[in-house]
Amino acid sequence: MRNVLSALPNPVVHLELHTGDLERACAFYSRLCGWRPERIAAGLGSYLALELGRAFGGGIVECDCKRPLWLPYVEVAQIDEITEEARTLGARVLLEPREGPAGWRSVVAAPHTGEIAFWQPKPLLDDLTIGRGDNG
Repeated sequence: MRNVLSALPNPVVHLELHTGDLERACAFYSRLCGWRPERIAAGLGSYLALELGRAFGGGIVECDCKRPLWLPYVEVAQIDEITEEARTLGARVLLEPREGPAGWRSVVAAPHTGEIAFWQPKPLLDDLTIGRGDNG
């Protein structure tokens, strides 16, 4: 188990809006904040990405939810470990760790907290060659 007090905090790296009305949500945030959604291919479907400013990314997902909610994604080193730690601390796991094209994600919630997603990115190609002694 990770010692939270001695480690650097895990950064929020993505913010995702879950809504039942994609069109109205896009129009609202476009007019109010200048956020322009961009449709990108994502696995079996598509995803609306948002540039939220200062290189902070986000997106909008249309889903069957009782009310719209913002879901923060926190970058972690080990998705399985942090998901299990959340479960140990009393959270319900709403989405078990799942692999996607760019990494793994999970979602948890506890009665005294909101929902939070964890994100473990896949290593970049450069990360895989560092330390092998390759010089180009």
